[in-house]
Amino acid sequence: MSAASAFPNMASIGELDPLTAAIPATKVEITVSCRNLLDRDTFSKSDPSKLFRLHPLYDSYLYQECFGRTEVIDNTLNPDFVRKFILDYFFEERQNLRFDLYDLDSKSENLSKHDFLGQMYCTLGEVVGSPGSRMERPLMGIPGKNCGTIIVKAEELGNCRESVLLQFCGNKLDKKDFFGKSDPFLVFYRSNEDGTYTICHKTEVVKNTLDPVWQAFKIPVRALCNGDYDRAIKIEVYDWDRDGGHDYIGEFKTSYRELSKGQSQFNVWEVRSVTKLPSQQVTLLSCLIDVEVTFLDYIKGGGSCLCFVCCVLFYLWTGNPSQPTSLHYMNPYQLNAYAMALRAVGEIIQDYDSDKMFPALGFGAKLPPDGRVSHEFALNGNPENPYCTGIEGVLEAYYRSLKSVRLYGPTFFSPVINHVARYASLVKNGSEYFILLIISDGVISDMAQTKESIVNASCLPMSIIIVGVGSAEFDEMIELDGDEVRISSRGRFAERDIVQFVPFRDYIDPRGNHILSMARLAKDVLAEIPDQFLHYMRTRGIKPNISPLSYSSKPMSALAHPALPLQTQI
Repeated sequence: MSAASAFPNMASIGELDPLTAAIPATKVEITVSCRNLLDRDTFSKSDPSKLFRLHPLYDSYLYQECFGRTEVIDNTLNPDFVRKFILDYFFEERQNLRFDLYDLDSKSENLSKHDFLGQMYCTLGEVVGSPGSRMERPLMGIPGKNCGTIIVKAEELGNCRESVLLQFCGNKLDKKDFFGKSDPFLVFYRSNEDGTYTICHKTEVVKNTLDPVWQAFKIPVRALCNGDYDRAIKIEVYDWDRDGGHDYIGEFKTSYRELSKGQSQFNVWEVRSVTKLPSQQVTLLSCLIDVEVTFLDYIKGGGSCLCFVCCVLFYLWTGNPSQPTSLHYMNPYQLNAYAMALRAVGEIIQDYDSDKMFPALGFGAKLPPDGRVSHEFALNGNPENPYCTGIEGVLEAYYRSLKSVRLYGPTFFSPVINHVARYASLVKNGSEYFILLIISDGVISDMAQTKESIVNASCLPMSIIIVGVGSAEFDEMIELDGDEVRISSRGRFAERDIVQFVPFRDYIDPRGNHILSMARLAKDVLAEIPDQFLHYMRTRGIKPNISPLSYSSKPMSALAHPALPLQTQI
């Protein structure tokens, strides 16, 4: 017999920090198959079963929870497991998965009683970021043996994506106002599993009529019924009063399955009330169902790639990197704040970048041999090709540059923002979306120019993440975030909010758990990226499954504007 099991990490952060538990972007269904498994049975083929584990936080060795098991398939080395695993998907979290495969030899629940066939580690981001959200990898775990391969596919659940446009009208509603008729409105409630109801929508008020026609409204299907098409939906009818003491007119119940049939004789409801007026009715005028395009639709089609660009400030005020008091301190035993921010964000985004080659820039340093100050140089020392292999390559280049350059300053943001904006301006068809990570401390020295750069970049396929390190005041960086007041420059407002700022000190775990600190940081700074990405795509009418132009695979200098190339190499 063969069985599979899995362990995901979704709930772990919520368990450790319940006040910051995230709302999943969507749900995905995981399907597992295997090919060319080891044959561990003497007189027949293996009977495979898979154990699926969801991994907590970043620790690759702690798998606290067995998420589920597949069925057992008898006598095969190429199982296609029928049982699916349903996972909440969070873009902003690193959701580590582990698949263990066993040949079941008895009915015992003790896995040590069965033959181990192999295992595979991955992240949910790697699966959904693979072409077609299908990932094939070799099974490992038995030295010297070819354990075969595992195929993991992710599919977004459709009922999480539907929205519906509904319009209702009323007929002969009860008269509640002494000097007029009624001012009716509708209140919609979703039923819960415990028999209670949760409000999910209110219509506008239609003044002074017993035969109202309410405006059409759009609502996610999951808000109406949480994906259960037969779950009861209660609709109450009220007469609006200025003092807030609205008069109850009546109510009726339906379901999303009934609503989805559209205008018909079945979607005319009698509004029941204590006055028992049988003539009161509410009618469904129209029901238009729309399956909304989601972030995963773009990613899984292979047509959109997230291009990660990181930029680090080398400011004199941060201190000598060889001293423990420096924010750039090269501690041989743990990461400094800059390195933790790079790893926290980069480890998640790299799952959505096919070649995992990241340009890494620095600014605010004096470069050898002449000591010229640069606000745009390659961390790896190669201005012709500043790409680093994976987030580990970025960290290696960062540490190497600390030994080569002299910290100086001041803090100029606009050069690096303009640099990335030039690349983004070349790929407005949605094939690439740029994410610029800036790690800095202190006061911004070119605030006016930075605002102008952000306003110009707000119409391009890019987002900016700013992580402030150290104990300085970050008032100017908070202003750039634009959550409260949209950023503007010279009378022009940003087309959309593309900046997310967080001070790293707010995410440091008081017990010194750097893994938890990085998880919290990544969760907050990346949470807005899917919505920013979708806003750009939707406002420009860009649909998923665009053929990528592969600009990210070219050296940065090939795209750089000749007026502002990368500075002299380190």
